[in-house]
Amino acid sequence: MSESRIDFRQTKFLISAPDIAHLDQYLPGDVGVEIAFAGRSNAGKSSALNALTEQKNLARTSKTPGRTQLINVFALDDDRRLVDLPGYGFAQVPLAMKKKWQAALGEYLQKRSCLSGVVVLMDIRHPLKDLDMQMIEWAVMSEIPVLALLTKADKLAQSAKMKTVNDVRKKLADFGDWVQVESFSSLKGTGKPKVLGILNKWCNPQWLLDQQAQEQQQD
Repeated sequence: MSESRIDFRQTKFLISAPDIAHLDQYLPGDVGVEIAFAGRSNAGKSSALNALTEQKNLARTSKTPGRTQLINVFALDDDRRLVDLPGYGFAQVPLAMKKKWQAALGEYLQKRSCLSGVVVLMDIRHPLKDLDMQMIEWAVMSEIPVLALLTKADKLAQSAKMKTVNDVRKKLADFGDWVQVESFSSLKGTGKPKVLGILNKWCNPQWLLDQQAQEQQQD
């Protein structure tokens, strides 16, 4: 695996899986590096992926819950992938299916050993809903770093945006270095360089080795 900076513009669609249990049937095992993108169905996840990769239609934006429920996997190269997890919290899906997906998402975060980081996307006007906090807690308990990405930052004035970012950082401060908080606008590119820098770090295998060594020292 090369440690050079990733050119996210070269990202390509790889596969769609109907559920997390089927990932190993579509992918070459739990190997390499994966970065997961998770968020409520209205958090702007697809728009963020398109903006970060500078591709208009890499991740299809849709209000159809059936499409939202697919896991979409994108290849950065032969060893590294972005995983677009199903949007949670969509209103038109039966409660039983919501609970099934919540359990499956938790299992993915806790058991996927190649998972290097999780981007939890939240509308900056409505951050830290219960399911957002649950995703962050699942990831941190599994010792997976989190980027809490406050999307649609262009919807707020600069002062309101900074206040929200600072408020969210205070609320997540107990998680320490495991959680970073940044604002982002798919429309205007706000925060894009910072996000790409974080993703590059997570894609770096040496960073993964350093994290593992640090965890062993703490134990």
